[in-house]
Amino acid sequence: MTNYATAAKGTFVPPTGEEFAGPRKFKSPKQPYDIFMESEGIPIHRDIGYRDVRELELADWARTGGRGAYIQLLGTEELWGMYVLEVPGGAALEIEQHIYEKIVYVVEGAGTTEVWRSTDDLGKEPQRFEWHDGSLFAIPLNARHRFVNGSDKRALMVVGTTAPPVFNLFDNTAFVFDNPYPFEERYNAESGFFDYHDDLVPDPVRGRAMQVTSLIPDLVNLELPLDNQRGPGMRRIQPWMANARFYMKILEYQIGRYSPAHYHPPSAVLLCVKGGGYTYTWPREIGLRPWADGKADQVKRVDYVPGGLVAAAPGGGDWVHQHFAVSREPLRVLAMNGPPSARIGGLFAPPGKELTSSNLGMSEGGRSIEYWAEDPHIRAEFESELAKVGLESTMPPELYTRPQ
Repeated sequence: MTNYATAAKGTFVPPTGEEFAGPRKFKSPKQPYDIFMESEGIPIHRDIGYRDVRELELADWARTGGRGAYIQLLGTEELWGMYVLEVPGGAALEIEQHIYEKIVYVVEGAGTTEVWRSTDDLGKEPQRFEWHDGSLFAIPLNARHRFVNGSDKRALMVVGTTAPPVFNLFDNTAFVFDNPYPFEERYNAESGFFDYHDDLVPDPVRGRAMQVTSLIPDLVNLELPLDNQRGPGMRRIQPWMANARFYMKILEYQIGRYSPAHYHPPSAVLLCVKGGGYTYTWPREIGLRPWADGKADQVKRVDYVPGGLVAAAPGGGDWVHQHFAVSREPLRVLAMNGPPSARIGGLFAPPGKELTSSNLGMSEGGRSIEYWAEDPHIRAEFESELAKVGLESTMPPELYTRPQ
């Protein structure tokens, strides 16, 4: 537990004249969540992204009863957290309870989740639902739960949580894991809570497609409605699961297409669930055409297949990022943003203020770089990457002509 009163040593001596108080450079300190992760005794992976989480090192995880590793992609520190969890074949993991939200995507395997409303209900029959590779579900806030794998093969999950801000605020593991308060407004063991609901409703903020369900059995093959905001032909829904505040959306880019480059502060992480491709990202401060400006060395690229991850904005300030589908099936990603502060693309404003969609082109007041204004290298390399897998671009040619 961090305690500045005991960590501070010596006596502060103020500067004289116009000298600078303290050092001009210093190291970023460990936050309570960093210290908690280290105490768990499993690997902690920090990078811009990974081709496939199946390739990450895991270790035995005493608290959960399975195997796992933490993932803290660059730019998500203090915002939200991730980890990979392996449920061995034939295993039932330890029962968990915590006052942070949890979203689970099943990369491979199958099993069952058991959920109790609270500690007082542990002697009662739990609610159960089944999952398999490609399933997405949420655990209600502070509900007791465990994962059971009845097969002889492992199950592997990618889990997103709001644990970092919770740990950093309260800095007390007993409060986080042993809190008896039942959040009944979130979950009261209602019949059908984990049934699948496929109805789409308008997102009350932006009017885009939203699906209210605590379980999506097959995210890989889920039918998505047309959206077009992140490029022509793009499909999208926004799940709202288990009454959580955790923000996410599912995006699909058609074969031979790519999104316009756009920029915003950190938080978003893309998890590839179908197809494959790559993402470019760079700090906006170096300009919008880094190859043409001789700054290509500052551009980061991550390639991924299903199970791969990439941080869209892996550093402070605004980062430009762009996603490319280079597979023989559409590129589908689960984009996680975490807590509500990231819901409107990092635009903080008082209630009622009119906002402009960041998906509009920069010429219309948005944060997207129109295709006709992008660095020429982007289109040329995309077409080259498609050729490697025997495909051609299906981008409408008129997108590259500036409107008169």
